[in-house]
Amino acid sequence: MNKAYQNIKVIGFDADDTLWVNETYFRNAELEFAKLLGGFETANKVDQELFKMEIKNLPLYGYGVKGFILSMVEMALELSNYTISNTTIEKILNIGKEMLNAPVVLLDGVVETLETLSKKYRLIVATKGDLLDQERKLEKSGLLDYFHHIEVLSDKKEENYSKLLKHLDINPAEFLMIGNSLKSDILPLININANAIHVPFHTTWAHEQVTEKETKDKAFKTVKNVREILNLLD
Repeated sequence: MNKAYQNIKVIGFDADDTLWVNETYFRNAELEFAKLLGGFETANKVDQELFKMEIKNLPLYGYGVKGFILSMVEMALELSNYTISNTTIEKILNIGKEMLNAPVVLLDGVVETLETLSKKYRLIVATKGDLLDQERKLEKSGLLDYFHHIEVLSDKKEENYSKLLKHLDINPAEFLMIGNSLKSDILPLININANAIHVPFHTTWAHEQVTEKETKDKAFKTVKNVREILNLLD
């Protein structure tokens, strides 16, 4: 076992793009949205303006598909100067419904990793997004039995994690977080003296990206596949 993890008792997992595919559905939805708005703006402009709208609306709607749908509708109204047809609005809503009904596709190595780790550690899910949607995905994933606790956070900042660990009576030094987002799953944990392992996903939302300066001298490991975590904890 890697000495850095010899005191670990509880392991937390992010859900979206750590346990299952998620961001891919958003990228596909953005492409469909850009096609619908093609008569008003270029695809690149539509994408840029939608991102700005999402960030503007985060304090109101939080993370998740439903907030994304509302941002698409609002952006369509603005870009069309409020001339967008009811038919197009319906198509936008259907894009969102398809996302909410999308299958839960587990990432490679997830089941094997959880099966092994659950025999030795207490496992929890610490994710963010819409509560109903995340509960639905967890139920459809077939992974619920591996976890002692499920927490859907409004955000993933240092204070959110500190509150969660305190609530569950977990010593930060005995906690390991595993996730795909450096901004949400790794850096906040390092900053509260917990541990973290980064498992990158092939695409990352622009809002979750960080600079090299932000990660410099931060003590965390990066693995290519969640299965590699077993080698670090064995």
